[in-house]
Amino acid sequence: MEKKWWHNAVVYQIYPRSFMDSFGDGIGDINGIISKLDYLQQLGINLIWLSPVYRSPMDDNGYDISDYEDIAAEFGTMAEMETLIAQAKQRDIHILMDLVVNHTSDEHPWFIDALKSKDNPYRDFYIWRKPAADGGPPNDFRSYFGGSGWAFDEASGEYYLHQFSKRQPDLNWDNPRVHDEVHAMMNRWLAKGIGGFRMDVIDLIGKEVDAQIMANGKNLHALIRQMNRATFGKGDYVTVGEAWSATPDDALLYSGAEREELSMVFQFDHIKQFWDEHAGKWRSKPFELASFKAVIEKWQTALAHQGWNSLFWSNHDLPRAVSKFGDEGAFREPSAKMLATALHCLKGTPYIYQGEEIGMTNVRFGNIDEYRDIESLNLYHERLAQGVSHEEMMLGIHANGRDNARTPMQWDDSPNAGFTTGTPWIAVNPNYREINVAAALAEPDSILWHYQKLVALRKQYPILVYGDFQPVLREHPQVFAWLRALDDERLLVVNNFTAEHLTLDIPHEMQNWHGECLISNYAPRDQLAVSLELQPYESFALLIGR
Repeated sequence: MEKKWWHNAVVYQIYPRSFMDSFGDGIGDINGIISKLDYLQQLGINLIWLSPVYRSPMDDNGYDISDYEDIAAEFGTMAEMETLIAQAKQRDIHILMDLVVNHTSDEHPWFIDALKSKDNPYRDFYIWRKPAADGGPPNDFRSYFGGSGWAFDEASGEYYLHQFSKRQPDLNWDNPRVHDEVHAMMNRWLAKGIGGFRMDVIDLIGKEVDAQIMANGKNLHALIRQMNRATFGKGDYVTVGEAWSATPDDALLYSGAEREELSMVFQFDHIKQFWDEHAGKWRSKPFELASFKAVIEKWQTALAHQGWNSLFWSNHDLPRAVSKFGDEGAFREPSAKMLATALHCLKGTPYIYQGEEIGMTNVRFGNIDEYRDIESLNLYHERLAQGVSHEEMMLGIHANGRDNARTPMQWDDSPNAGFTTGTPWIAVNPNYREINVAAALAEPDSILWHYQKLVALRKQYPILVYGDFQPVLREHPQVFAWLRALDDERLLVVNNFTAEHLTLDIPHEMQNWHGECLISNYAPRDQLAVSLELQPYESFALLIGR
C-alpha cells in the first residue's frame, strides 16, 4: 500500500452551530472555531471536518446550501473562513469542507431560475416529473425526512424530487452542466488551501429515478472518477464519502488504490445493526457485542490490503458514543476511554466528533418543542398521526435523534457551558457542570488526556497505522480483542464491553506474553498469565517485543 500523509492523521469533526459562539448570539461561528485552534492543536488532530458554513436558509442547519461560495452571515464572512484555513494550517491542521452536492437549497439561484419556466436553462439542473394519472406524485418514493419525496410546483404543473426536506431539491447529475458547475466550485475551494472534502450522501448522486434506485446507481462511480480527475485528483487531498448504502465491495470501489475515486468512505453497518427492521432508528435494538464484532471484523478484513477504513462511533447525525456503546452513568469515564482505545487501535482513520473527547452524553429533553432537528420533528408528527405513541417516539429520539450530537460543546461550568454569553440556539445538556473541557484539562487522568495520548501514539507507532488486523477471542460474548501485526511487532488490544468484572482465560499460545503497555484505562498491563481479571469496561493495548 502506498503511504499517504494522512494515514497517521486523526480527524476532528466540528458542527459549527454548536462549537463556540464568539458573538453572543447563541450560534457558534468561525471566529469561535479560530479561538479554539490551540485546544485542537493540543489534542493533536491534523484534520478538521467542518460541517457546512456556506450561505443557507438553515432549513437543515446548513445542509441546504443557497451559495456554495459565500458564508452564512451567522457563521461569519469569507475573510474569516480564509483566516481559519490559514490559522489551522499554521498548526499543521487541514480543513475538510463538507461538500453537499446531491441537493441544494430551494433558495439557490439555480433553483430560483429553474422555477421560472420549463425552458429555463437551469430547469434541467433539477429532477422534474409530470404528475401521475391521478394528479398525485409521480411515484410513491418517500423522503428520508418524512412524507412524499416529490413536491408540486403549481406554476409548471410538475413535481420536483427531494430526498430530504422539500426545501432541498435534488440536483440532476445526468446533466453535464451540473458536473461543470460543481467541479469549478470545488476547484475554487481547493485553491483557498483546504485539505479536501467530506462528501455528504455521495452515494445518492448516481440515482436512477424512474427505476427508484436512489442510492448506488449505475453511474455513481463514473461520476466520482470524473470528479476526481477534474478536481482533487490533481493534488494530495483527503476525501471521504458518506455512503449509507455501502457494502465492503462498494468500499473497495470507492477507495481502492487504483480506482481514482476517494480516500475512504463512511459506512454505517455498525450503526444500523441496532435499528429496528421496520421502525428504523426510532426503535432501538439492545446493543449486542457478537454482531458488533462481526461487522467491525468484516470491514477490517475486507479493506485490509486495498482501500481504507473510516473509523467512527458518532457524528452530527448520530447519538453520543458513550450513550450508545458504553455506559453514560456510573462507568462513563472508563467506558468512554475503552471506546476511544478500541477505535484508535483499529486499522483506518479515526474520527473524533466534538465533545466525544470529554465523554459528552445524549440529552433527554422532556418536551418535543425543545428539539430543533427537522428529521426528528417531522417524523415525530408523522408517526404520531400513524398511531405511534408520544412515549415511544420520545424514547426513539432520546436514543437516536440527531440533536443528541448537536447540543452545545461543553467548555466549562459557567452559564451555558461557556459556549455563549447569549441564549443558545438549542439548550445545553444539563450535565455540563460535571462534564466539560476545563474540568477535563485539570484532571490528569481524564478522558480528554486519554484521547490526546491515543492521537500521539498513532504518530509514534506505525503498527497502529499499517499493522494487519487479526481477531482473537472471537467467540467471547463480552470481550472484543484483536492483534495488530507489522513486521516483527504485535499489538494486543483487549476491550471489556461490559460493566462486569470478568475472568478472561488467555489462549495457551498467548500466555506469558509481555511487553510495553501503550495505553490502559486502569492499571497498566505489561504481561499475560493464564487468566486476567478485567475491570468494568477495562481496555489496554500491549505491544509485544521486537
